[in-house]
Amino acid sequence: MLLDTVKVLCALSGPSSYEGPVRDYLKVRAEAAGAICRVDGMGNLICEKKGVKPAPGRLMLAAHMDEVGLIVKRITDEGYVKFACLGGIDRRVLIGKPVFLGKDRVPGVIGLKAIHLTSAEERKKVPKLEELYIDLGVRSKEDAERLTHIGDFAVFSDYIVEYGNGMLKAKAIDDRIGCAVMIELLEKDLPMDVTFAFTVQEEVGTRGAFGAAFSVSPEIALILEGTTAADSPTTDIHRRVCYPGKGPVVPYMDGGTIYDRALFELLRDLAEEGKIPWQTKEYVSGGTDAKAIQRTKAGVRVAAVSAAVRYLHSPSSVASVRDFEHIEALSLRFIEAIAAGRV
Repeated sequence: MLLDTVKVLCALSGPSSYEGPVRDYLKVRAEAAGAICRVDGMGNLICEKKGVKPAPGRLMLAAHMDEVGLIVKRITDEGYVKFACLGGIDRRVLIGKPVFLGKDRVPGVIGLKAIHLTSAEERKKVPKLEELYIDLGVRSKEDAERLTHIGDFAVFSDYIVEYGNGMLKAKAIDDRIGCAVMIELLEKDLPMDVTFAFTVQEEVGTRGAFGAAFSVSPEIALILEGTTAADSPTTDIHRRVCYPGKGPVVPYMDGGTIYDRALFELLRDLAEEGKIPWQTKEYVSGGTDAKAIQRTKAGVRVAAVSAAVRYLHSPSSVASVRDFEHIEALSLRFIEAIAAGRV
């Protein structure tokens, strides 16, 4: 079941350059479904799944395995951990949040100087990253070094909950939703051969996608993603991007890519033919692996389908379960359309 897969993937730790647990889980399922899998030098998982007939052209679906996280830079004499961000994280969401460090999931809490010690001017500003630290509950550098080390990673708490009108709260919905849809599709009987690329290091500059696309050499690529919603009541209407619960987001452009016009129109038509609700970005923002894939070799025709996600890159991302199901349905229709020669 798609939702169960999303939950399993969101619970796994996999910040940029430490995607191993996510890759291992996906590889087991992909190989059990009959795919031929390989892991390239960057760590991308590339799975070839045979369909009913050979592809009319090489089609690649892509989603990134990594999530935003933290990386240990220094351990103080008092045993506190200083860190940098892996990916774009709003500093405002960090204060007081529980985290887990490394493969052993050592618990910690992100701390800050007590408010009664701050000046009135300091309280008006968002603290700098250098002012934050991870509290491991120890009293010395030696004690902390028994638990973690320079270069170790940290991720947000994996507490997941369904709530409200079909909403899911979890870390890493960006882009475990794309990975979940892809592995569920890979386990189906497909109408044509498809390559599934689970990429690394998207959050730090779409680094893995370039190598994956260079290796696969697709003619068409569909990128499955999570995208910022920005639909909060304090956001001006003209700056809201999209809305959880209103269907898959099919962008015509974003901050890194102008998507293939014919593929955009095909996705729109497929959604309407299948009575699948869909939306596009009302405010152009963000970027995906598409910008790296599109520019590979002689160029690749790219399209994207995304889930609208509130509080992206935070410990508590929120998205609509119904949107997940519609993304899977639209993606399958896209594969069927390519197999039928509609492009």
